[in-house]
Amino acid sequence: MSLNIIDLIKGQLGPALVSQAASQLGESESGISKAIGGLLPAVVGGLANNADNPGVLDAISNASSSGILGNLLGNSSNNSIISSLLSAIFGDKVGGLVNTIATFAGISNNSSSSLLNLVTGAALGSVGKYAADNNLGQSGISSLLGDQKGIISTLLPAGLSLASLNLGSWFGNDDDKVKVSSYDEPKVEVTRSTTPTNSYNDNNNDGSGGGSIWKWLLPLLLLLAAGYFLWKQCEKKDAATTTTTADSTGVSSDTAAVSADTSAVTTAKVDEDIDLNGIALKGYKGGMEDKMIAFLKSDDYKNAKDDAALKDIWYDFDHVNFKIGSATELEAGSQGQLDNLVAILKAFPDAKIKIGGYTDKTGNEADNVKLSKGRAEFIKAALTKAGVGAQVLEAEGYGSKFATVDASASNEARAVDRKMAVRFAK
Repeated sequence: MSLNIIDLIKGQLGPALVSQAASQLGESESGISKAIGGLLPAVVGGLANNADNPGVLDAISNASSSGILGNLLGNSSNNSIISSLLSAIFGDKVGGLVNTIATFAGISNNSSSSLLNLVTGAALGSVGKYAADNNLGQSGISSLLGDQKGIISTLLPAGLSLASLNLGSWFGNDDDKVKVSSYDEPKVEVTRSTTPTNSYNDNNNDGSGGGSIWKWLLPLLLLLAAGYFLWKQCEKKDAATTTTTADSTGVSSDTAAVSADTSAVTTAKVDEDIDLNGIALKGYKGGMEDKMIAFLKSDDYKNAKDDAALKDIWYDFDHVNFKIGSATELEAGSQGQLDNLVAILKAFPDAKIKIGGYTDKTGNEADNVKLSKGRAEFIKAALTKAGVGAQVLEAEGYGSKFATVDASASNEARAVDRKMAVRFAK
């Protein structure tokens, strides 16, 4: 079975990047995720449709040395390589693609355009890295891209098709073939006729019985439609009753999920300059760096008599996230906050800290503890390598011990329990 390039690219577009993009663009995380879900197959389809284009192959061949994956959010918006690649694979259809995805995901056109650049950068970097790691020349890259043609339309999310993206001519598909995709609502064929009135009249005038079919078929269709409407109304009533009488656990899970989405829309975080004794660090107002610096400047750390006075005051990392299931690979964009923590510790050399890792309630607890411990130790090792290891007293993994969201809740709701944190220590 050939490699699915989309799975390869998804590793660069994890929850941490979605959260950062939502904050930076002022959109909800659900909207960002939905847009990326539609853009990924479209971009990979564009590459596959240009598998023999020398310009596209050159861009992929040179991508591994461009460092584009190091900072997708920062490098994608004004990258001339990405702009040229988009023109090569979509031509004059870029604007239509941006508009369609914006409407589909409920985000602005500007956000949709930025995400198109981001997804294209992730695709370019991921495929380029794979090609370099596996010693693929341009013919190998061309073959890899060509293998994707048969699966692109099946990977589009519900509500999108190549036709709806104005890309229905790809891979030999015409609009009619694409419109019968399983993602489109079924159409009654008689409405597609170019001469419905004349055809009906001809049947009525024909004594062969064509018109007589409609005499019983139309009432039957109306009867079926009325029955379907009544059935849906009863179903809605049953659903409302079920929601009203649901047990407290189910209600809590739904509420948590809604709260998570609302938070993303109304409290979008934007990076600002955080003052560290005259040095500007990039971080959130009220975020980890801001709170830690304020605590140290207030002499609260110096006045703390022992560790007991500090053990319950934890500062959650805003940007440091690990790839799913890994304790050694950080998501893109994580290094900046580790650098900020190093700068804070160097500015306050008497300060001591502890690192904590946490998971949600899903999965085996022994594995959760091991994973969270490994991640905490990874951060400690990174700080040690940066020259502040003497100020890190401990790195501990707590698994789901302090998780607050039920395992049956949505993935978005449980995200609050999956984190890394730091506290001051004596």
